[in-house]
Amino acid sequence: MSTLPVGVVGGTGYVSGELLRLIAGHPSLELHAISSNSSAGDPVEASFPNLSGCLGGARFCAIDDLEAAWRAGDLAGVFFATPHGATAKLVVGLLDAGNDAGRIVDLSADFRYQDAELFRAVYGIDHGAPASMSAFACAVPEHVAEIDCPHAAQPGCFATAMLLGIVPLLRAGATEPDFFVSAVTGSTGSGRSPAATTHHPERHSNLYAYRALRHRHAPEVAAIAESVTGLRPQVRFVPHSGPFARGIHATIQGRLGPGIDRAALGAAFADAYAATPFVEIVETPPRIKDVTGSNRARIAVDCDGSTYAVMVAIDNLVKGAAGGAVQWMNRLLGIPEEQGLSTPGPAWT
Repeated sequence: MSTLPVGVVGGTGYVSGELLRLIAGHPSLELHAISSNSSAGDPVEASFPNLSGCLGGARFCAIDDLEAAWRAGDLAGVFFATPHGATAKLVVGLLDAGNDAGRIVDLSADFRYQDAELFRAVYGIDHGAPASMSAFACAVPEHVAEIDCPHAAQPGCFATAMLLGIVPLLRAGATEPDFFVSAVTGSTGSGRSPAATTHHPERHSNLYAYRALRHRHAPEVAAIAESVTGLRPQVRFVPHSGPFARGIHATIQGRLGPGIDRAALGAAFADAYAATPFVEIVETPPRIKDVTGSNRARIAVDCDGSTYAVMVAIDNLVKGAAGGAVQWMNRLLGIPEEQGLSTPGPAWT
């Protein structure tokens, strides 16, 4: 069976490492180029020893080399795992280089919004390619049957967990559109560069909130939820840093709509995800180790009178980033959505 050549831009971070791991095991995708100007010429295995022997001796290249491969039509798709604010100009470099058949999936925040002013309000910088924003659709793959854009953007990891819980509620009209969210993420969510919040002695056996009610994923969730449901929710979000490496556990609370009980709440989620391969509705609250290392999401619901709770567990690096991006690339290239993503997680990490 022939494979489709793909590239990765921004090659040395945790998300890039997960992309490479998934591509290495994908039956229809093959790594053709991975760019990192700071590591050009170095073996990929030097940055990701866990991938030793899996990538055929691949080496990092410069972005100019990847652009040349794209221009020549040698890349069917490219993943961008570059920092927010830096991606847009690099994307324009590819779009201007031709290859109309090529597809791009962005994992940064640069193409999560359709409005350059909204992007500026959230990130405090001008968008690097406002004319190209309409070429990207942004949503959790499970929430959009078809898109009319050539390229896609994966929502952030916290945003993915929240949207998995919020969108079915909005579509079913099961609750008031005012959501209170508390979510805990692992240290890999802060990226590979060391920081005070990821320093092991500070993070180990510790739990703390940050940017309470001011985190940038709240307006992102509101905008994406509105784009797929037509309804704009209020999202009141308190993120927490947890003492583990991978995973997100989110709890979404609010008030039920008139006449909605636990059975109706559960039915809304069962209907929303009945035909999706990676989202499972469970009876007991999900645990992070149920999904770690996999592209799966587990969701449980409960209610007490007029108050409900929706609990969502995902792996932040897979379902919340690289796995969701591969789902998008599969769809954009006409590959079955679950291909390359069905390997179960290790559970005992």
